[in-house]
Amino acid sequence: MRVEIAHLLVLRDGFPAVDGVSLTLDGGVWTGVVGANGSGKTSLLRALAGRIDAAAGSIVVDGENRVDDRAWRAQAFGFAPDPASLPQTLTGRELFSILVSETPGRGEADPLFPLRRALGFDAFLDRRIGTLSAGMRQRLAIFCAFLQRSRLVILDEPFNWLDPVCAFDTREALKELVAREELSLVTALHEMATLTSHCDRGLLLSGGKAGLELGPAELRAGARDFAAFEAGIIGLLRSPSGAA
Repeated sequence: MRVEIAHLLVLRDGFPAVDGVSLTLDGGVWTGVVGANGSGKTSLLRALAGRIDAAAGSIVVDGENRVDDRAWRAQAFGFAPDPASLPQTLTGRELFSILVSETPGRGEADPLFPLRRALGFDAFLDRRIGTLSAGMRQRLAIFCAFLQRSRLVILDEPFNWLDPVCAFDTREALKELVAREELSLVTALHEMATLTSHCDRGLLLSGGKAGLELGPAELRAGARDFAAFEAGIIGLLRSPSGAA
């Protein structure tokens, strides 16, 4: 699946939360989106996933513009719900059964098996969601995005609330899944380490605009000298334009 986003405009309360962003998403590529609070990360991801309207621009999927078809995007793209919005009276198993007839990832031959194992939610799958910690809910929400086996999956700051072991294992499982299944994965990130260690491409947002795009060479270089890379990105985030 190839998704070409061009000159996308997303309004929130009449103001441009995403202002003319262009980006291409390909299969087998993990794209990390970074930016300060209010930079437009969540609005970009929610518009792409069909949760909010785009006011202008295009979202071309395999040659067809789907920018005016929110329902199609919501069905075609995997998107993790807000963990706080999960129904508290249901168990994780009941939640999954509403979304799919059988929860994937049980057998080692299933491509989602490593992710299910990394998230480790089977230990609390039959507990009421309302009794779970924030990290446990986050694990369920992440897996929800993959239940329909979409070719493009969108996660908004997925590693928030995860403990260090689960976050490490989940990053590794996602990287493997993207490469093996040629999925397109888009994640909003607050920390730079995942961007340099696991992502194939990066996009820096500032004030709703695309300030900088990073390719594999730049990200691998950033991993070799992470301190300098992080300082450079923070410098860009501090600047009014968010660009070099």
